Amino acid sequence: MTHHTFDHLLIVGAGLIGSSVARAARSKGAANRITVVDRDPAIIAEASALGFADSVTDDVSTAHDADLIILAVPVGAMADVAKTLAPHLASGAIISDVGSVKAAVRDALTAELPASVHIIPGHPVAGTEQSGPAAGFASLFDGRWCILTPDNTTPDNTTDEIALERLSGFWQMLGSTVEIMTPEHHDLVLAITSHVPHLIAYNIVGTADDMETVTRGEVIKYSAGGFRDFTRIAASDPTMWRDVFLNNKDAVLEMLGRFTEDLTALQRAIRWGDGDALFDLFSRTRDIRRRIIDAGQDEAAADFGRPHGDND
Repeated sequence: MTHHTFDHLLIVGAGLIGSSVARAARSKGAANRITVVDRDPAIIAEASALGFADSVTDDVSTAHDADLIILAVPVGAMADVAKTLAPHLASGAIISDVGSVKAAVRDALTAELPASVHIIPGHPVAGTEQSGPAAGFASLFDGRWCILTPDNTTPDNTTDEIALERLSGFWQMLGSTVEIMTPEHHDLVLAITSHVPHLIAYNIVGTADDMETVTRGEVIKYSAGGFRDFTRIAASDPTMWRDVFLNNKDAVLEMLGRFTEDLTALQRAIRWGDGDALFDLFSRTRDIRRRIIDAGQDEAAADFGRPHGDND
């Protein structure tokens, strides 16, 4: 695939993902000019000082000559942002996003944006629990997947192949491997690989918080191992994850139903002392961890690569 540098990349939202896209695009030469738009004066000031874009502004009219616009805002804000941008978009511009939900984003963007632009929702499967302009870094997308979900549900909505190729090339320049799938399939896959794990983490940490008074603070005191790692996930941006669950509720509820059934079976195995069932499950899940490492999606270092002293 030939990679074509975009002339003017405009990113709406200067948080972790938006600022990382700007940094990566500049580092890899994926755009000649980079503009970041945000409505928060404090974020604008911080992003300007960090210098990862050519300009940082609250003026959406700067989109008038942008050939690629990436919306890096919470899923629930997509419709309002698209409506604000719509009058300023150039014909033929590619509009994409970085949200963790795709069917709802497709519906929001197609409802608000003119037919003269190319709408290709996207999701770089990368991130950390940190947020804000200073949290971003250029290598965030290296070796990660970026899922693009062109809408080909009707002949009128068939995605322009040249636009799809250009956007795919952009993410490849940023270090990602691109996968194409339907929005609905994306939402089902991400429900089990990302959304439900986050929901479980939030729930476990919330339960532990309720237990703090009962255990005299020992939950926090002894928060090594599994619980500590759940708290890292549960530290993710509350606004973003609220919107994820509200906009992918069907897939999340379906996966939660499956999870609840499996949890009931596990509860039964423990109650009846079925050690074989427990061992079989733990062996299967241990193999999943090995496959994730083999796929390059994590490292094999003990304790997730955390540094330890010589005597630890």
